[in-house]
Amino acid sequence: MYAQNGSAFMEDEDLLNTILADLKRTVGEYTTATTESNCPAVRRVFTDLTMDTLRLQGELYTKMSQMNMYTVPGKALRQDLDKEIQCGEQTRQKCQQFVQQKTGNAGAYAQAGQAPTHQANTHNPYYM
Repeated sequence: MYAQNGSAFMEDEDLLNTILADLKRTVGEYTTATTESNCPAVRRVFTDLTMDTLRLQGELYTKMSQMNMYTVPGKALRQDLDKEIQCGEQTRQKCQQFVQQKTGNAGAYAQAGQAPTHQANTHNPYYM
């Protein structure tokens, strides 16, 4: 995009970083809309929009990374990630127990079954 004087409106890297940030923000907005949707058809539309936006964000990130326009985060230690995963699993279990107590094991949550649990990769001390 060019200004009237023929110079670049903004640097490509700045423009792409702005677009990437907007895609990240949009995913959050769509996720909120999905979780607050009461109508299954509307929920499905927002779920599809979320997935499409995540795909676009991933593609843009990959291109920017290939062009050295995006700094890749440092490697995370396995023990730090495993700790976070364990904390998330405990929270999920507490939430599931709470729902079961309040619904008397009836309803959609009781029929949904168990969510998959994380299997740690013990061969590499880093996830990335």
